Amino acid sequence: MIEPVLADLWPLYGLTISTPRLELRLPHEEELAALAHLAGKGVHRPDERPFLTPWTDGSPEDRARVVLQGHWSGLGEWSRTAWRLGLGVFRDGEPLGVVTLRARDFPVVREVTTSAWLGIEHQGRGYGTEARAGLLTLAFDHLDARAARTEVFQDNHASQGVSRKLGYEHDGISVDARGDEAVVSDRLRLTREKWTREKWLAVRVDGVAACRPLFGL
Repeated sequence: MIEPVLADLWPLYGLTISTPRLELRLPHEEELAALAHLAGKGVHRPDERPFLTPWTDGSPEDRARVVLQGHWSGLGEWSRTAWRLGLGVFRDGEPLGVVTLRARDFPVVREVTTSAWLGIEHQGRGYGTEARAGLLTLAFDHLDARAARTEVFQDNHASQGVSRKLGYEHDGISVDARGDEAVVSDRLRLTREKWTREKWLAVRVDGVAACRPLFGL
């Protein structure tokens, strides 16, 4: 008897994005636990608040559970009209963080939104830029997206730098509540025409063909 393989039922487990240093893919159970513990140790300094997610609230275990719940809900609530793909970022098998690609009504709108976090000890080494380039390669070159969007607090200089480096352009602002403070985010947008694919020729995407129906394609 041939044992069933998880990727046969859920092809996203066979999707892998490889960049020069990194591998992006759905984490398995033990890897998910490692990613959760990594987030629990911190994704930014205690005196900062670069994300809407309150990453410094609660205990390390509380923050780890947020990662678990986010991963499970992304898989459990997946539909062709509203999906959220959270991929673990690994270097030589070591978990570094999570990058997320999400969309609504993608077959019609053809726009995606990206977000990410890295463990604090892995920041400042270009991994964020490289991982985002991997996601964008999937979106533009394999899913035929027309544009990618992100929203970044104006005081989140690291994420602003990654977006600008990859060619995103200003597309307005939004205002959110960050605790008791109203904070302004830049809306940034990268079109298919502005995507400089030649800079990232080393990105390889495997297993996407079987996944296309899950993306509504």
